[in-house]
Amino acid sequence: MPVFAYKAKGPDGALLQGTVDAQEQRSAVERLRAQKLVILEISEKAANPLEFLNKMLQGKGKVTNKDLVLFSRQLSTLVSAGVPIVQGLAILEAQAENPAFKEVLAAVRGDIEGGLSISDALKKHPEAFPDLYCSMIKAGELGGILDTILERLTGYLENAEALRAKVKSAMMYPAIVLTICAAVTVFLLVFVIPTFKTIFSSFGAELPLPTQVLIDLSDILKKYFLLVLAFPVALFQGIKRFYKTPYGQRTIDAYSLKAPLFGVILRKVAIAKFTRTLGTLIKSGVPIMQALETVAQTAGNVIVAEAVLSTRESIREGGHLADPLRKSGIFPNMVTSMISVGEETGALDVMLNKIADFYDMEVDAAVKGLTSLIEPIVIVIMGIVIGTIVVAMFLPMFGLGELAGSMDK
Repeated sequence: MPVFAYKAKGPDGALLQGTVDAQEQRSAVERLRAQKLVILEISEKAANPLEFLNKMLQGKGKVTNKDLVLFSRQLSTLVSAGVPIVQGLAILEAQAENPAFKEVLAAVRGDIEGGLSISDALKKHPEAFPDLYCSMIKAGELGGILDTILERLTGYLENAEALRAKVKSAMMYPAIVLTICAAVTVFLLVFVIPTFKTIFSSFGAELPLPTQVLIDLSDILKKYFLLVLAFPVALFQGIKRFYKTPYGQRTIDAYSLKAPLFGVILRKVAIAKFTRTLGTLIKSGVPIMQALETVAQTAGNVIVAEAVLSTRESIREGGHLADPLRKSGIFPNMVTSMISVGEETGALDVMLNKIADFYDMEVDAAVKGLTSLIEPIVIVIMGIVIGTIVVAMFLPMFGLGELAGSMDK
């Protein structure tokens, strides 16, 4: 996209200089005038080959959750201060550090200037603004509480990111340690064991079974080293392709909720995400049927999504929210009972957010417990693997020592 350098006077008469991205000069002028600037000079900036190369190497990038949180909080502040939405978007676009997000904001602002509503303009960019975000913005537009909705969105996104970080931290430590263990094992088999093989061959005696197995394994690993390295990558790609199929997604999602150690955490994360999302949508004025559809689309687990959609059908037929959730087997009795009480008292959004707060703490406690449990397990596994290799390599040495002792006698 072309870049235009400009000199202009601000509303307070101050002289300003800067650059603006636009398809053509007229668009650049319109964007600056929307910021209430009086343009003195404007011209297209010559492309810098180094900047172009840097952009090519970096790629287009993507909009992160951090970008969305910062955007929501700043736009909420601007709207509550009385700044028009178009001008607010222009300000945020100018200071956006992510080039991909800057481009999205420019397109959104252009669509709003062209007559589209804010939610419709955001819907055109699903890679940046998810369905939940657009639904809440639409409710804020209709209710005239856009600044409040943006504040709630910010809180929701921050809580969701904190929850995601907890799960990542639980899986990061064992993954790193097991990777190091695998790398050390491969190094020993490929580079160290062959040295011992040369020494053992000079003995001219039959090797103990553990030692022979280890040497055979080393020979196989050296011979098919590239295939061994390619196997994890091929396995990962195969699982990804399998997960993209309906049967594969259902199978993996169902197993993930029942998996040992991690299944408990993932189930609690699913409950926290469901209750937090639904509670935020209902509190923001989104109709219950639309809110449930949005929750199902953003569940991240097909089993949970099916439970939410069955709840939607139950409500459509005049039933209650809690009954289908209870039948799904995913949600504990405490959760469904609290949701039932919330339905009866008319405080469903409050009850859902209380459940979400409780399960956020449960996830935190489960992550700490899992980390403390996995640490000794991983250390024991490393000790067994490395210890087995060392013992197998020294068994022939013990045999040689006994042989030498018998010869002395």
